[in-house]
Amino acid sequence: MTIKDRIRVLVVDDHALARSGLGAFLLAFDDLELAGEARNGVEAIRLCLELRPDVVLMDLVMPEMDGATATRLIRAQCPQVRIIALTSFKEEELVQAALRAGAMSYVLKDVTAAALAEIIRRAFAGRATLAPEAAEALIHSTAHPDALGHDLTPREREILALLTRGLNNAEIAEALVISRSTVKFHVSNILSKLSVAGRTEAVVLAVQHHLVT
Repeated sequence: MTIKDRIRVLVVDDHALARSGLGAFLLAFDDLELAGEARNGVEAIRLCLELRPDVVLMDLVMPEMDGATATRLIRAQCPQVRIIALTSFKEEELVQAALRAGAMSYVLKDVTAAALAEIIRRAFAGRATLAPEAAEALIHSTAHPDALGHDLTPREREILALLTRGLNNAEIAEALVISRSTVKFHVSNILSKLSVAGRTEAVVLAVQHHLVT
């Protein structure tokens, strides 16, 4: 097998031991190759743009930028990259956030090495894999849908409230003493979580559904 035939995998995890373990795991399979390692979502986006991996093993709970947000931004900029959410958590909110962001598969970290290798191959071929716990969470969430805006963070609700008052990004940044880029990032998350295309729609939904006080 030539280098060109190998599936290049980017490992994203905030724990160094987990990254090194996954890197060693990839070496055991002739058709898999470690493309790089990232400690958080911000690094993952940068390395995806630089290295153009085939598949990303994405942890979900990380500092600076979580895996779901990174997944959404990577999919927007590198749509050819297949992303596998690899996590210890099986909560409904995380499952929904990861899949909604564009993750192809959702796998728990207790998966065997052979199974994970096959999941990577399946993702590369465009086929999804869901851990049984993740599938169960999706079924439950379908039967018991969450209220609109349930996944907004306190900061996002704060910014949404300022949007309803008609403030622009610069004014919000000044009011909250944060950078404009940070405001832009939060506004993007708000639009994504509310499934709307623009700020006006977000404000209308916020008022109609009493998402802010």
